[in-house]
Amino acid sequence: MPIYEYRCEDCKKISEFLVIRTDEPFFPQCKKCKSKKMTRVLSRVRVIRSEESRLDSLADPSKWGDLDERDPKSMARWMKKMGKELGEDMGEDVDQMVEEAMEEERASRSEKDIED
Repeated sequence: MPIYEYRCEDCKKISEFLVIRTDEPFFPQCKKCKSKKMTRVLSRVRVIRSEESRLDSLADPSKWGDLDERDPKSMARWMKKMGKELGEDMGEDVDQMVEEAMEEERASRSEKDIED
């Protein structure tokens, strides 16, 4: 069943519509302002993948190209990529974790510099 997106000519809001019967005329109405002046927009194609397919993708070492386990930023990018593949939004928590890890790393380096 296709989902179509339309942009309202009045308020510019994009609305999505699930069209069950494509053989019948469809006249969308804006969900925000109720205008009938709508233009269909080209939207992204969404593909549903199995969990097995997503895990296989994560297990492929060729996709780890810039992963450096000693670099917190690199690890954060990898974690975000994993989260995206698994359908999880890592959000700001990952960014905060990376900042904390970098602060700990800086503090650790400072202590070593003081000891030397």
